[in-house]
Amino acid sequence: SMLSGKYKTIYITPFLNKVDITQEAYSANKYRIYRPMLETDITKKVINRYLFDGNLKPVKEGLADLVLKGELVEYRKDPLSYTSNSDEVTEYRININVNLSLWDKQEDKLVWEEKNFNGNYSYLVSSTSVEDAAVTNAIEDLARRIVERTVEQW
Repeated sequence: SMLSGKYKTIYITPFLNKVDITQEAYSANKYRIYRPMLETDITKKVINRYLFDGNLKPVKEGLADLVLKGELVEYRKDPLSYTSNSDEVTEYRININVNLSLWDKQEDKLVWEEKNFNGNYSYLVSSTSVEDAAVTNAIEDLARRIVERTVEQW
């Protein structure tokens, strides 16, 4: 780990859902969709990933050295490939974008901030259960990247 010795604990605020579902659709955003409770799933996976990593211990806010704040800003399901004889999609990529900020709680200062931080996962179309698994894998990818960004910062 590249962590400074003064940081041992972290509080992860519940992710906020800032996906704008009222925005008018146009060609550039036609693959944006809304998935209920995605922000809750992200929060749980990020906490679990910190536990798995072991460099920073997730704790209650009052005991934390660092505070991670996040908001879900985009969930997309982009087509990657099509069948050769039709316009039927055979492969998708799930993209989950979040805005993040890490705060030093003792000094009340911003350590780093990332806009549109991405986690993704590609899958072949075969059933809806495959899509659900792909979303779970995309969240796990995002959580892994968030933890890596945090512990490799210093």
